[in-house]
Amino acid sequence: MSKAQTLSAADRAKLEGLIGHDFAEKERLDRALTHASARTEKVGNYERLEFLGDRVLGLCIAELLFSTFGTAGEGELSVRLNQLVSAETCAAVADELNLHLYIRTGADVKKLTGKRMMNVRADVVESLIAAIYLDGGLEVARRFILRYWQGRAVRADGAKRDAKTELQEWSHAKFGVTPNYRVDERSGPDHDPRFKVTVEVAGIKPETGVERSKRAAEQVAATKMLEREGIWQQSPAGN
Repeated sequence: MSKAQTLSAADRAKLEGLIGHDFAEKERLDRALTHASARTEKVGNYERLEFLGDRVLGLCIAELLFSTFGTAGEGELSVRLNQLVSAETCAAVADELNLHLYIRTGADVKKLTGKRMMNVRADVVESLIAAIYLDGGLEVARRFILRYWQGRAVRADGAKRDAKTELQEWSHAKFGVTPNYRVDERSGPDHDPRFKVTVEVAGIKPETGVERSKRAAEQVAATKMLEREGIWQQSPAGN
């Protein structure tokens, strides 16, 4: 990860080529690549951009799925959408762009590995989308999203059900009840929070999940319950 406050001209040109957009306001690109832990007053950080980019990505992916899968119902479209805007998919796009070479963080974040580092890469992709949108407009942002998501959208595994959806359908069929999720604990600094969530289904033992967002923790808890009950095959150790 870069320690510089701003991108060099060569790095910016290379990244703009991968993005497919030359920024009129170069500081937007710098801000999109700066984590809050970097504490750079001049550039700022990507937290607000991440919020906007998440919405722009969701809109463009929903539009893509609506036009691509003309006979799909709302349930299938929702499953596909959730997978395409997930942290895993966004992090994969970040890796395709080699964004890890350009992200600026503080010393504590540089030590992160595994899923926690994956979330940082995913966040930067969302902030990058917002920066593109603000600098070039919706059509430019849509072109970037189609460039890196369209192929992923049409893959055969795109309709894999997410854990919460699968658990809800199973619990309705077996017990006639809806799973209940509750947040037991929130810990960690603002730039790297951790949520502990418990999922309960009446009649069986609850499960808990810990992740960087409430939604992700719910998915972890639901996955653990599905695997424990034999609905899903258990993930290999370490995954």
